[in-house]
Amino acid sequence: MTVIKELNAGFKKMFDAESDGVFFAPGRINLIGEHTDYNGGHVFPASITLGTYGVARKRTDKTLRLYSENFPELGIFELNLENLDYKTEDNWTNYPKAMFKFIQEDGYTIDTGADIYFYGTIPNGAGLSSSASIELLTGVIINDLFSLDIPMLDLIKYGKKTENDYIGVNSGIMDQFAIGMGKKDMAILLDTNTLNYELVPAVFGDNVIVIMNTNKRRELADSKYNERRSECEEALKRLQKELSIQSLGDLDEATFEANKGLINDPVLEKRARHAVSENQRTLKAKAALEKGDLAEFGQLLNASHHSLQHDYEVTGIELDTLVHEAQKQPGVLGARMTGAGFGGCAIALVNEKELDHFIQHVGQAYQKAIGYPADFYKANIDDGAKKL
Repeated sequence: MTVIKELNAGFKKMFDAESDGVFFAPGRINLIGEHTDYNGGHVFPASITLGTYGVARKRTDKTLRLYSENFPELGIFELNLENLDYKTEDNWTNYPKAMFKFIQEDGYTIDTGADIYFYGTIPNGAGLSSSASIELLTGVIINDLFSLDIPMLDLIKYGKKTENDYIGVNSGIMDQFAIGMGKKDMAILLDTNTLNYELVPAVFGDNVIVIMNTNKRRELADSKYNERRSECEEALKRLQKELSIQSLGDLDEATFEANKGLINDPVLEKRARHAVSENQRTLKAKAALEKGDLAEFGQLLNASHHSLQHDYEVTGIELDTLVHEAQKQPGVLGARMTGAGFGGCAIALVNEKELDHFIQHVGQAYQKAIGYPADFYKANIDDGAKKL
């Protein structure tokens, strides 16, 4: 039975009707460029084969019925299109609800409700952006069911608005952008200031990307994310007394080093150094991949983790254990945490021949140090959100 057949069967069992279509939105990994998006720098994400499926049909009334195969115990949420305000008890459905709400508020006509069946293959809380995947999936479904012709960039912006204005997470646009604009075997170098982007071939030869999940849950809204953000804003303010810059992403390393005395606070200086150096690493990573220099790309991954651990201090023992063990293994070009940090996932670029050895040895070392297992997934880079 194909995935599409299985999903349609699940939809029929749940809603006792035939669907109008099956849709998919990927998760994302960020190859490099962490905590740069809200600092006006570049990010370098790619969409992956893990993601969220949706099966949907239009209704004739104003009811919205949402069900997730990942949370069967919660049953079907029955909502009304005319009352889509945030409610804690609506749990995961707040993400799709917000997309319906913001698209309607922008003047698009959604004249009836819908039944939508969700099924995600992204590990929950792993930091591969399951929430942005649900947002873009819902956007693509709404676009198709109601024939709205909303440009993908606008769906991406509704997703960001969902996080910022509805859920209350002060995140940047990278996750939604990677999920909306992803292309097979391509990474996206995105300038978060201008939203200009380039597709860069992410071709790794005999090497594969391995996602290493710490299995430590991280809740972005509760993490130190907002604290780091305000630290960077304060560092920027102090630099702006002498420098005419709009963001930390406007600086190269030499200019930062020459002017860091303006910050006059060792912690803020470290935070800003990470934002500046990490942005420069995204540009170096693009150059390395374009010339097929995977060894250089791997070194940049290692340098990124070092900066996130020591300057930005967002890693923690779980991520550090995984990454440092990974970096020691044969056939590994580089490894780093990915996502916001404080748990979640890391990635490693590993020679496929060494993959079994890699998973076994890193897994054993992690279990011994942390006391519970990590999970490992091979990730392929694939297309963005679409109807299947």
